[in-house]
Parts: sequence; C-alpha cells; structure tokens
Amino acid sequence: MKIAVIVNRFPVVSETFIMNQILGAIERGHEVHIYPLTLHNPSGNLSQMSQVLEKYNLFNSISYPPTIPQNYLLRLLKGFGLLLANLHRGSMACLSLLNFFKYGQPAYSLWLLYQGISVSGGSYDVIHSQFGFLGSKALLFRNLGILQGKLITSFRGYDISQYVQEHGDRVYEQLFAEGDFFFANCEFFRQQAIKLGCDREKIVVHGSGIDCYKFAFSPRHFPADGKIRLATTGRLIEKKGIEYSIRAIAKVVQKSPEIEYNIIGDGALRESFEQLISELNLGHIIKLLGAKQQQEIIKILDQSHIFIAPSVTAANGDRDAPINTLKEAMAMGLPVISTYHGGIPELVEDGVSGFLVPERDSNAIADKISYLIEHPECWGEMGQAGRSCVEAKYDMNKLNDELVKVYEQLMNSEIP
Repeated sequence: MKIAVIVNRFPVVSETFIMNQILGAIERGHEVHIYPLTLHNPSGNLSQMSQVLEKYNLFNSISYPPTIPQNYLLRLLKGFGLLLANLHRGSMACLSLLNFFKYGQPAYSLWLLYQGISVSGGSYDVIHSQFGFLGSKALLFRNLGILQGKLITSFRGYDISQYVQEHGDRVYEQLFAEGDFFFANCEFFRQQAIKLGCDREKIVVHGSGIDCYKFAFSPRHFPADGKIRLATTGRLIEKKGIEYSIRAIAKVVQKSPEIEYNIIGDGALRESFEQLISELNLGHIIKLLGAKQQQEIIKILDQSHIFIAPSVTAANGDRDAPINTLKEAMAMGLPVISTYHGGIPELVEDGVSGFLVPERDSNAIADKISYLIEHPECWGEMGQAGRSCVEAKYDMNKLNDELVKVYEQLMNSEIP
C-alpha cells in the first residue's frame, strides 16, 4: 500500500504515537509519505527521534511546505514560480486555494497555496490525517484534485474538544459527510464525534500505543530509606492539572514529610508553579525537572513509587484521552492516581490499577496519596493490574496490526 500521513509538524517529541504508527506501517512492508502542513519547526529534544529518522530513511519521505517570504510581493512571486515549477504534479489545481472570499486569511496569506503545492500530485491508497482539523484540510485538497486516496481521520483530544468549542459544533460537518473512515483514540471522544454528526458505523476506537518492551515492569515496594518518591510527566499547561497535585502534596507532607515529588516536563505555567511551590514552602519536596529524553524519564519512573496524572478540563475546553504518560507508568508497575476526566477512566480502573478522583480536587488527591503511603502492600497488585491493562489494550504492535488491517479493508472497499 501507498500511504500519505498528514501531520501538523514532524517530528514532535510529544507525538511519538504518530511516529509509532508510521514505523508500524513501514515495518509491515508499506510505503509511507509524510506531509507536515507547518514549516519545519521540530518540537523538543529530537536526538533520539533523529536516530529513528535515519534508521528508517524517513528524511526522504517527508515533504515540508516551501518557506514563505515575509515580503508579500516576494511571497506572491515565489508562489507563482512554484506553481509553474510543479505543473508536472498538477499544481494548477492549487489556484483555487487563492480564493480568499471562500477560504479567508489562509488563502490571502498564500499559506494555503504553499501547503497545497507541497502535497500536489500525490496519489495514494490511503490518506491518514492525524487530527480532525487536518482531515478537513486533506478533504479540501482531495476535492480539488490536489491529493487522491481514501481519507481516514484520527481524533485525538484537542481537535474534538477545544477546537470544536472555538469553531462551533458544525466544524466537521463536511468531513463527516465525505470522509471515508474515522478513528478516535478513546470511546469518550468517539461519542463526542458521533454527537457532532459522525456516522457511528464509520468511526472506531483506535488507541495510542506504546512499546511495552521499553517500559520494563518492576513491582513496587516500600523503600528501605523510607522516602516515597512520586512523579508526574506532562506539559506544564492547565489541562494537565498539575497545580492540584502540588497543592495535594502540601497537605500530605504534614503527615508524611519523607516524600519527594518530581514533575517532568515544561510549558507556559512553569513560572506560576515555581511561585506556588515557593509560597507553599515545598522547594525541598517538589522539583520541576523540565523536559527529559525518554530514557531519562524511564530512569526517574524506575526509582518512583507512585505516579500522579491530575488532568482537568481546561477553560478553553481542551481535554485528555488516555494519556501515554499514564500508560508508561502503569506498564512499569507504578500504582497511579488520576481523575475522572475525558478518556482516562477507560485506562485506569478505580481501586484496581490505581485511583480516580474528581477534577481539581486536591483534597481527594491528597487522600489517595496518603492511602497509598499507608498501604504499600497494595502497590504490587495495582502495578500488575496496570501492566496487564496496558499490554492488553495499548501494545503498539497489536495496535499497528489493527491499523494496517483497517487500511487494507478500506483500500479493498470492505468498509462501506
């Protein structure tokens, strides 16, 4: 099969689930072309991902859109030059993308034209758009004859929560009517898509997988030195709810001073969290470690006893699916504490693999941390339950087999 993957940026450290799907298709003998619709602006420390790109020779499979000059006249001249230079790829179909009455600012800025030229002439068995808003753009390109193939769109969280709140409930109306098939990364978001008009027969749950072999299971025991180490991995943004775990630690430390809380990740709220930690006099307990490479994260988790993922619904409507950081911690045997939020209850079974509490409830988080500290005998059983769940539902290799099977069924018209 010949597969086009439409992404926003590539590669992105926080989107390893996309890389995993691409590599899975390649390993199963299929040809993959990657179309980032944003200029080459990689995110995060990419040294490990660069090694993967080289190993699979992916640099030759990525088509970035051309650089856009700042000067509008030069931008216009370069755009028409690109149209002429790509006539053999059917670039003249991109002229329709200059209709700013229909397409607004993206057309007037010529950004849409440059994107269209970058994908023009592509004929594929399957076009897989990662995120709903990219599915809408891929549909536009397909309808104009710029890109050809059966269109699959994956909904992953922001695109079916915050994006809908910002653009209205009809934002995917045309995509749902004309797209060939859809994935949601959890049942919660599948139901959201159906409420917005997606045919329930054309959308299935396909989770984001992890490589379970990279996250070795280790039963947790009460440490000999008596110091309980807790950890959280995630961007420092509102949706991750880290403010509430920080406040929970302030309550727990009153009874259990021998704890350590490591927060891995970076983001816009770092300064705010530093101030909060200082105000609560927790600088000796809570460490903001910043962004880390995967192997560094694994080392920190390996030395931890409890994992916290206190996700909340952000003011802008953004929500989480079953997040990969939780899967990784569970795969390694950590008992977890998370929230009744988005798709997370599909991953964490309350009282079995960990605990779930209401969103923004630092008291409830504190209660569950204290319970786990006082009952270390349950760590092993919870950790094993978490590992079993991840292996059964989120193993990358199983999910990649399922993905390719859907591609083949769609290509062979077995999916109506």
